[in-house]
Amino acid sequence: MAVTADSERRMLLVLLLTASIMVAEVVGGILSGSLALLADAGHMLTDAAALALAWLAFRLGRRPSDQRRSFGYHRLQVLAAFVNGISLFALSGWILYEAAERLMQPQPVMGGTMMAVATLGAIGNVVGFVILHRGDRENLNVRGAMLHVMGDLLGSVAAIAAAGIILATGWTPIDPLLSALVALLILRGAWTVVRQSMHILVEGTPSDIDLDILRRTLRDAAPDVTDIHHVHVWSLTTERTLLTMHAVVRQDADRDAVLGVLLETLRQRFGIGHATVQIETGPCPDGRP
Repeated sequence: MAVTADSERRMLLVLLLTASIMVAEVVGGILSGSLALLADAGHMLTDAAALALAWLAFRLGRRPSDQRRSFGYHRLQVLAAFVNGISLFALSGWILYEAAERLMQPQPVMGGTMMAVATLGAIGNVVGFVILHRGDRENLNVRGAMLHVMGDLLGSVAAIAAAGIILATGWTPIDPLLSALVALLILRGAWTVVRQSMHILVEGTPSDIDLDILRRTLRDAAPDVTDIHHVHVWSLTTERTLLTMHAVVRQDADRDAVLGVLLETLRQRFGIGHATVQIETGPCPDGRP
């Protein structure tokens, strides 16, 4: 994945814009008494964190490895994502508790203030989407950020609709009902973040790689390979997959040629650009598998 200065700059702009809207919704939610605005601010917090991680990935991706960190600083973004996901469970629980309290004991909501802040948020989200849309849309981080901004826009539109209902009918229960819906959306996103980051932190096999298919594909590509074992595949980040394995080849095989075929197949078929392959012609010195 190519990282450009333009993509990094656009990501930072949208991050700052999203964080600013989040702060405005917190202030607006407190002033208007709208839990929906506070819940949407919580939703934007999840997306601001995701944007920050994407920006961090751009920044850290340029840092070289050193003597103590041979893989550089890439794994920090995964650790940050895990901590962020855990904190979102607590945030969602608070929103759901407050929503239940307000359904039982309705609170006054200033629909006009709620409408103004939600409209401001929608405008900001449209601007953020345009900024990203004009950038490198082939970059996975940029594409993911665009989806987050679209989610924020939908949340703002929902808050505008709730404010309209309050202004037109005075029916304030729509506010905590909408808040509970947003909290469930946050929970869904938080669970996905925690599950994916935990899988990476425990060095689980990436979900898009089947080890049996990988072995079979490599043996088909390199007929001189008689056996493949000690296969370990894991992720450094969501976008960087690593592999180590042992490959047994025939005694008369051209080892360098076989190695080249294996590495190229891993790169082209499975997107694995960093692989360590041990070539063997006899019994595995480490035991098998």
